[in-house]
Amino acid sequence: MIHQPPAGARDLLPLEVVQKAWINDHLQKVFGQWGYQRVVTSTIEWLETLTAGGAIDPSTVIQLQDSSTGQLGLRPELTASIARTVVTRMADTAYPQRLCYRANVFRDPPVGHHGRQLEFYQAGVELLFSGGVLADAEILLLVADCLEQLKIPYWHLILGEASLTRSLLKPFPGSLKNQVRQCLAQLDYVTLENLDYPSIDLQERGKLLFDLRGTPTQVLQKVVQLELDKEGQKSVNNLKSLVELIETSWSKPFPFTLDLSLIQTFDYYTGIVFKAVGQNNSQLKILGQGGRYDELLGVYHPRRMSAPGIGFSFNLEDIYTCLLTTTILPQTPPLIDYLVIAQTSQAQPMALNYAQKLRQSSEKLRIALELGGRSPEEIRNYALRSYIKSLVWITDKEEVKIEVLNN
Repeated sequence: MIHQPPAGARDLLPLEVVQKAWINDHLQKVFGQWGYQRVVTSTIEWLETLTAGGAIDPSTVIQLQDSSTGQLGLRPELTASIARTVVTRMADTAYPQRLCYRANVFRDPPVGHHGRQLEFYQAGVELLFSGGVLADAEILLLVADCLEQLKIPYWHLILGEASLTRSLLKPFPGSLKNQVRQCLAQLDYVTLENLDYPSIDLQERGKLLFDLRGTPTQVLQKVVQLELDKEGQKSVNNLKSLVELIETSWSKPFPFTLDLSLIQTFDYYTGIVFKAVGQNNSQLKILGQGGRYDELLGVYHPRRMSAPGIGFSFNLEDIYTCLLTTTILPQTPPLIDYLVIAQTSQAQPMALNYAQKLRQSSEKLRIALELGGRSPEEIRNYALRSYIKSLVWITDKEEVKIEVLNN
């Protein structure tokens, strides 16, 4: 018989549950302050829904057995499910829609990575039916506000622009375009430099694209020197406006880098893309990611009518790792205020009644009942190990004695 979770799965024990709930609760509070309402979508979806019209690789989806009407899978992210929900269930509501969530997602690891984590926990938002620079700014500032209120010791935002990157890649022919794109996504300069370019000019362009990262001012100065199509020029102008709006709206220098080689895993992004990174023991952690997707809602619309959208998700595991080195997280599970003990079998009814009376008090106390079979010394040792604050001893003569253990 197997008594361990399957490879890639794990259990969360009480203190970790409390600490991660603390993170989640703080994020949901900030989301609410910005006007976002929580939705809950199905863990199981049709595979066609989860792949978002081909933007998400089906190999990343943990697929379930065929139903009588189609293939099912576990969601690898939330944006596609929320887009489907809004188009099919919320068509008559007012726009824009500000929605938030907290949920688990599941991803099938690549071949050869048996045992890699399968289940992840995320919290995020989607701002739907609203395009433009102001909506982009709202999302980036919301990310920043969340990380600041969580008191993340160090964080930095890496900002890219999917449509501008696609415009910069247009001169590369056929399969070379995908090879350059892959090298940019993996930060593989050696391979990028040695690809089979048809001309020196294209090789130089590839190397230049790799270096399009730095302060927004530096990067945009390099970009404007390149030949851009109309769409690319529009993206540059939007980026300039966005950077100016962010920098004038944030009360201190905004910690972000412009990186036009940034390419997200899911291929439904049409505008800005971004990652929030943190640091733990000199290792970078991706705290969250997101971007603009102005064509995704059309995948689920019966008449393929598109509408703008932008959102992000936080990776709760990496946020948790960054906060573990601080004293910000709760250090113990919620303490039990009283352990009520019936000293004899005749005192058990009174112990039950007394415990319930304490629970119903206005102080919202946490009360546990001693279930018997232990000596007073064993009970005290248990209470001390469990950080129980006080013991309530009840005799068969209805006498009550309170013993304080942990303040």
